[in-house]
Amino acid sequence: MLEDDPNSNTILAGSELSEDNRANLEKRPRWGPRHKGAQELAKLYSNGKRTQELICVYICITLMILNLGLILRHFRLERISNVVVAAIFGILTADFGSGLVHWGADTWGSVELPIVGKNFLRPFREHHIDPTSITRHDFIETNGDNFMVALPILGKLAWNFFTRTNAEIQQDYAISAYLFLCSIFIAMTNQIHKWSHTYWGLPRWVLFLQNHHIILPRRHHRIHHVAPHETYFCITTGWLNWPLEKIK
Repeated sequence: MLEDDPNSNTILAGSELSEDNRANLEKRPRWGPRHKGAQELAKLYSNGKRTQELICVYICITLMILNLGLILRHFRLERISNVVVAAIFGILTADFGSGLVHWGADTWGSVELPIVGKNFLRPFREHHIDPTSITRHDFIETNGDNFMVALPILGKLAWNFFTRTNAEIQQDYAISAYLFLCSIFIAMTNQIHKWSHTYWGLPRWVLFLQNHHIILPRRHHRIHHVAPHETYFCITTGWLNWPLEKIK
């Protein structure tokens, strides 16, 4: 498999190798854009995948704007405490979901699996052998899959607003706030992940959010990228990494 060991990283340059073979082995990049496996995985990004991502991003942004308008339209100040609590739980749900998906994509399957492997596992496998690849992806490639995941939630939320009475909307307003914040953070997870690998040129507001651990901080995410990459999988806010690590 392409993501296994194309640069023979698991082979140590020991005494059993000849001088020429040992020299060649030491010259091979262990990770980064020059890594053979990373280059092969990057080539699997297809036009069809690009089209799917474009469609998902544009539809999702439309639903985000629509739902934000509806959320603000039905907001009542007396419900502020319930909304805040619901919103926090929405963010925690997104963070847990990011960790669960990340763990599954890192642990199970192969890029050779039909449909799922090439389209959805490939970015995770490429990322571990070339962590900087995500910083070279544009907005569409970075966020297309996460926007796709958020689509059903935002679609259901809009449907509720348009089909329910005002009394029903007010009764379930906290749930709506939960779903909205959960979907927003799900959609933005990989953008936040990209920012955690970007060490220059970030806007000040992004640095503020990272420094106050409102979104995934750069230093915090480094822990996951220490081989064998078996901890700190949550990449939205990272709030759940420590407690999940403690309970194994």
